[in-house]
Amino acid sequence: MSVQRTFILDLTSFFLVLALLRRAGLLMTEKISIFADLINTDYRTAARRGVHHVKTTRMHKAGFVNIVGNPNVGKSTLMNQLVGERISIATFKAQTTRHRIMGIVNTDDMQIVFSDTPGVLKPNYKLQESMLAFSESALKDADVLLYVTDVVENPEKNMDFLEKVRNMTIPVLLLINKIDQSDQKTLGDLVEKWHGLLPDAEILPISAKNKFGTDILLKRIKELLPDSPPYFDKEQLTDKPARFFVSEIIREKILLYYDKEIPYSVEVSVESFKEDDHHIHINAVIYVERDSQKGIIIGHQGVALKRVSTEARKALEKFFGKPIYLETFVKVDKDWRSSKRELDNFGYNPE
Repeated sequence: MSVQRTFILDLTSFFLVLALLRRAGLLMTEKISIFADLINTDYRTAARRGVHHVKTTRMHKAGFVNIVGNPNVGKSTLMNQLVGERISIATFKAQTTRHRIMGIVNTDDMQIVFSDTPGVLKPNYKLQESMLAFSESALKDADVLLYVTDVVENPEKNMDFLEKVRNMTIPVLLLINKIDQSDQKTLGDLVEKWHGLLPDAEILPISAKNKFGTDILLKRIKELLPDSPPYFDKEQLTDKPARFFVSEIIREKILLYYDKEIPYSVEVSVESFKEDDHHIHINAVIYVERDSQKGIIIGHQGVALKRVSTEARKALEKFFGKPIYLETFVKVDKDWRSSKRELDNFGYNPE
């Protein structure tokens, strides 16, 4: 090899090192250390060292950002907006969310594990006790807490839970949702009231439904995340299996199409989920507590159940991106909401 050709190759390696150092964001002492290699050894060795330094010193943030608050303030809508996917079912009815559901946002240097929770309430039966336990568990493992309220609820509702939030030492972001339904004076009064209740919290007015303020919120969350490796695989979107979303989507349709106590007495269990390259075949059982409720769910000549099944199938096909064959059955499981054994079987175990 000629002297001229060697010199050209060395210059190529030299400029590679320069490019790597610019991208690495290294301290000056670290740059000098690597440039010392350029003097004492060949450029390729220095370049390899530069590549290794970039990989090993690159910072990564990760953490749990848990969403809590009273029923029907827009927690699930906010979760879906922040994740960019429809992870949590959201309806106009209170107590739509029963489980704690995680939605994961990934970038090259960050992982945010959002967690939607049931609305805080005073429990009247064991199912609601489990729902409250899910909400309280979110206070224990959060790196950042999002406490969601809105412009119509009484700030002093559920003061026992609020007291637990006030005593937390992690960053708390108080989100006043649905500001599109308020005026400036009312909002100002609310901010002042909430500042008195949670003096250490950062207060952000938002409208989750209209995506107002969510970009600012996401930017602030990123700033507050601790340095950490990812907790989940970078391809993972949620901690829940496919069967969970099937049962949630069917239950969502029941919430939308039935009134009074019926939606709250229903649980959906997926008995069979078989998927191939072309379609998914699902068998699901809708459990109710009374024979009279079973009749209402089925409806005259099965019309009501057929409507729910049809709408659920359409939503499932959109969710999974495949044709769905859905069979639904209705069974009575007397007083399942008050049975610890049945609640455990249905996955209502916060531990």
